[in-house]
Amino acid sequence: MEQVTVLGSTGSIGVSTLDVLAREPDRFRVFALTANTGVAEMLQQVKAVNPQFAVMRCEQAAAELQRALVENGHADTEVLAGEDSLCRVASDDDVDVVMAAIVGGAGLEPTLAAVNAGKKVLLANKEALVMAGRLFMDAVEAANAVLLPIDSEHNAIFQCLDDGSRRDLPSQGVQRILLTGSGGPFRETPVEALATVTPDQACAHPNWSMGRKISVDSATMMNKGLELIEACWLFDTPASKIDVVVHPQSIIHSMVEYIDGSVLAQMGNPDMRTPIAHALAWPQRMPSGVGSLDLIAQGRLDFQAPDEVRFPCLRLAREAVERGGTAAVLLNAANEVAVAAFLEGGLDFVAIPEVIESVMNSIPLVEPNSLDAVKLADREARAAAEREVQRRQSEKH
Repeated sequence: MEQVTVLGSTGSIGVSTLDVLAREPDRFRVFALTANTGVAEMLQQVKAVNPQFAVMRCEQAAAELQRALVENGHADTEVLAGEDSLCRVASDDDVDVVMAAIVGGAGLEPTLAAVNAGKKVLLANKEALVMAGRLFMDAVEAANAVLLPIDSEHNAIFQCLDDGSRRDLPSQGVQRILLTGSGGPFRETPVEALATVTPDQACAHPNWSMGRKISVDSATMMNKGLELIEACWLFDTPASKIDVVVHPQSIIHSMVEYIDGSVLAQMGNPDMRTPIAHALAWPQRMPSGVGSLDLIAQGRLDFQAPDEVRFPCLRLAREAVERGGTAAVLLNAANEVAVAAFLEGGLDFVAIPEVIESVMNSIPLVEPNSLDAVKLADREARAAAEREVQRRQSEKH
């Protein structure tokens, strides 16, 4: 019986993970669930799987959950609070597998705690590698942790490699990685109309069901930019060897091209339970609950180059890779602030990349050779982004 901690259990990846785990009750047991503030959602999950621990990042939410569990007769689950507790349930000696699905920079430290403890880590938090790629991958090697990608694109690449190895791709004959993306809801929207799009429009992804932050990232294609950076670290590959391809149907999740001209593609319905089940069972396979792909009904698969005029965030991500140092930290932090402001109605959609670029150009880069250096750059970037958002808001009024 493998014991599993789900970091970010109330988000879309966490919910899908619990669905997959429920299909193999004799193989997996949920050790801990964690969330930020979603007490009602966490209460229902605890009632369903009865974990040993339930961790709320927010202290007040933890107190509310504790009261609710007692009232509902589920006091056997111990409630913890704060980031230290997230790290504790990610690294506990009894844990075998950690699903790292906390969105944004908040997921870095608990995910790194799981790595340092040598766990099998299922990585859905791309920001951990975007912010601290070298530190993170060095820690994986030092602790002999097993790192398996959950993003559908990176999981697809992993499945298309000859021996399942993420390292030394030239020795496997890999020539190029083709990272696919749907293009989001605004792939064909006139560029001049993007200035007036609403948060609800940006979150209406045509293929995937995701949280609001990652949905906006998909609409700006920043999600693909972050995945590009993540792929560089995961597969020890320069950005020049990774091409982004817009594929509206989201059926081919990514491809790997070999030096003999072969191109291997991983295909499937757009459902995150497929990569989750693949990683949970690896190196074997297990049912995911996802229906069979009907290529006849699908009928056609389309591909096109990404438009960096429409999607400047993709250009900014490539620039962050080229600049090195803490550039990717600045990119990620500024994006989180700008997206939050957009979702709250305080920033236009087209201003998201403008805020990011302003921050990237205003803060000197340093080498991210420690977690403290990464966290300092993150704080500086968030503060600069908030000032830029406030400046723009004051100009509008």
